[in-house]
Amino acid sequence: QAARSTRTIVIAGVPAGLLQDDVMADILTIHFQKSRNNGGDVEEVTYPTRNKGVAYITFEDPEVVENVLEKDQHLLQDKRLPRLYPLTVTRYCQQVSSSPVHLIML
Repeated sequence: QAARSTRTIVIAGVPAGLLQDDVMADILTIHFQKSRNNGGDVEEVTYPTRNKGVAYITFEDPEVVENVLEKDQHLLQDKRLPRLYPLTVTRYCQQVSSSPVHLIML
């Protein structure tokens, strides 16, 4: 099984305060399991987090991360939400270094 960090993505733009946290986590799980969103089996959703409107999605398969990141735009849609919410999806990175040498090596 691949390291957890390689199977995790960061979601920004989650509408905060509209629904109960567990309901929003369910909506995110459903969104990222759908094949039309390039998704796959979700192992865990971490929501809420310390950052408002941010969630972490961990997939069972690291390949799903690549597929999800390739999709141009993720629009969160659910009958319980008043409208579509565009999500920003990025790769999970445990530590971000501002060292130019580190950036070149990536």
